[in-house]
Amino acid sequence: MDITRLRAEYSELEEKLSEIASVAPKEQAQLFRREKQLKELIRIADEMTATEQAVAEHEQMMAGSDPELASLASEELPELTAKLEQLRARLDELSLPSDPADDRDSIIEIRAGAGGDEASLFAGELFRMYAHYAETRGWKVELIDQSETEGEGFREVVFQVSGEKVFADLKFESGVHRVQRVPVTEARGRVHTSTATVAVLPVAEEVDLEIRAEDLRIDVFRSGGHGGQSVNTTDSAVRITHIPTGVVATCQDEKSQTKNKEKAMGVLRSRLLALAEEKLHAERADQRKSQIGTGDRSEKIRTYNFPQDRVTDHPIKESWHNIEGVMAGGLGPIIAALKAENLRLLRENA
Repeated sequence: MDITRLRAEYSELEEKLSEIASVAPKEQAQLFRREKQLKELIRIADEMTATEQAVAEHEQMMAGSDPELASLASEELPELTAKLEQLRARLDELSLPSDPADDRDSIIEIRAGAGGDEASLFAGELFRMYAHYAETRGWKVELIDQSETEGEGFREVVFQVSGEKVFADLKFESGVHRVQRVPVTEARGRVHTSTATVAVLPVAEEVDLEIRAEDLRIDVFRSGGHGGQSVNTTDSAVRITHIPTGVVATCQDEKSQTKNKEKAMGVLRSRLLALAEEKLHAERADQRKSQIGTGDRSEKIRTYNFPQDRVTDHPIKESWHNIEGVMAGGLGPIIAALKAENLRLLRENA
């Protein structure tokens, strides 16, 4: 990597940012993202240079005539070498083409698929799995819309996860998730297969696209489901329809109509951004359908097999045990493996 070129680009970028008021809002967001990326690249490159120098100095001490210094250098060198390898790997990762949406928050939509009541229960468990994982990462989870069933199930649940690099971690979760287990309602102890679909969308910013007020139809209605004594007494729920595309977003989680409208607009904006990207990139045509399919049992990206205590991610053909731990939010090893495979593919195509 040419660090001199990166420093020159960073200097040019700083000049542009000094006159940020004259830059279009959409370009402003792009400039700030590139500034953040360049800062990290330069920081790691500088740390690598310092570590390389430290490694060279320790190697000289080991070859020197002072046995005490040689022994000390010999003890410290493995740690320095390991640090240098980590920095090189990180620099290599940052040098690869990145998804500009990786730094964004995510809107996650989970819907019950094939399997009746068991599919609804599974959808609820997936929601709680992601909520617990978000908690371990220090992320914030906000419920936007839900359609509950009896017990702890959902026909549909929509929520936003906010934090550092949320989309980078969760974007590979999109698809059909399949569960194999004996339902509590099954008297004969037979294993059933049910599914739920997961769609992960990057949260769109207002500068990403223009939404005209005259293209929106906003309906208010009384909230349904759980939510306290006042939830069904006021017209606080909001449904927003984008008339040109027919895209709809609903929010009824808040008691305030204003807050529900704000959340619904966030969902609508993200769905419209995904739709715009589909049109711009033919290979991503019909993105949401390709993400989640129809919910049929055969269209799976991951299987949660309870009798065998095994979770299998089919795109990367890897399996993990301790299914209860995974469902409790222990997604770290799975997400790390998915990201590692994505990096491998990026390197192959670089």
